[in-house]
Amino acid sequence: MRAHVQRVSSASVSIDGEVVGSIGRGYLVLLGVGKDDDEAAAAKLWAKLRGLRINQDEAGKTNLALADVDGGVLVVSQFTLFADCRHGRRPSFTAAGAPDEAERLYEHFVSLVRADVPEVATGRFGADMQIGLVNDGPFTILLDTDEL
Repeated sequence: MRAHVQRVSSASVSIDGEVVGSIGRGYLVLLGVGKDDDEAAAAKLWAKLRGLRINQDEAGKTNLALADVDGGVLVVSQFTLFADCRHGRRPSFTAAGAPDEAERLYEHFVSLVRADVPEVATGRFGADMQIGLVNDGPFTILLDTDEL
């Protein structure tokens, strides 16, 4: 499982011009599910992300976790995080999870987030979405469960 995490002042996701999810301060998580991922990968990823101290304290140091700042989470599915661009000019997505299983694991990840975070919003799996955000910092981290 891969996550592209951006610390944001605000973020939203729209479908066909309608905002379907938005948060204030917190994390925008673009989530990719790989073909070998499972519930354990989702739990591992959320445990790491939940505890990451990437929010600034009073001294401007990144010492605070999401819960310390009452942050929200916007989770958007992003299979393109598994793009393989090593050959040719057109990316291959063979490492991405099959759509049905990927959607199930995406929803499982969202349920883990909802269990810990009061403000959680999502996009719609498989939809053509537009994302708006104000990156705070900017602060962006890539997490891959194969490397955690």
